[in-house]
Amino acid sequence: MRRFLIPLVVFVVLVVFLAIGLTLNPRDVPSPLKDKPAPAFKLPQLAAAGKTFSPEDLKGKVWLLNVWASWCVSCRQEHPLLVSFSKEGKVPIVGLNYKDQAADAKNWLAKFGDPYVFSAVDADGRVGIDYGVYGVPETYVIDKAGMIRMKHTGPITPESLQKQILPLVAELSK
Repeated sequence: MRRFLIPLVVFVVLVVFLAIGLTLNPRDVPSPLKDKPAPAFKLPQLAAAGKTFSPEDLKGKVWLLNVWASWCVSCRQEHPLLVSFSKEGKVPIVGLNYKDQAADAKNWLAKFGDPYVFSAVDADGRVGIDYGVYGVPETYVIDKAGMIRMKHTGPITPESLQKQILPLVAELSK
């Protein structure tokens, strides 16, 4: 009797862990960088030859870093929302063009609109690795001190913008 009890208990524990795992959102990947300084980098800007961007350039401002690529299907899904949101001017959005061809990225922005103050080119993906990018799109909320306060994995939706991102931006902007 006892030798059947142990496998049964192990089976029940495994079922409980599986049930808990099935209730989690696979897009909610916790970032080890939350509440830590944004990784430093200096990258060329996509549209301005000879100009570079570093997170230090926006110290003192709350801003969004949106990781995107012209080959990304989900980026196309969130892009109209970013374009309309950028027109409100509530927070600067900087693009991080991830593992993309510059010509393709420029054409994509010309075709679908450019919501970014500017886009930095991460052609080899090294900056994306420093930020823990799992896939595009991803968006980071960075505070005035240059600390990452939120990572949003996947396309931004109207709901995530209104319920998560904008309240955090308002709080950080005080």
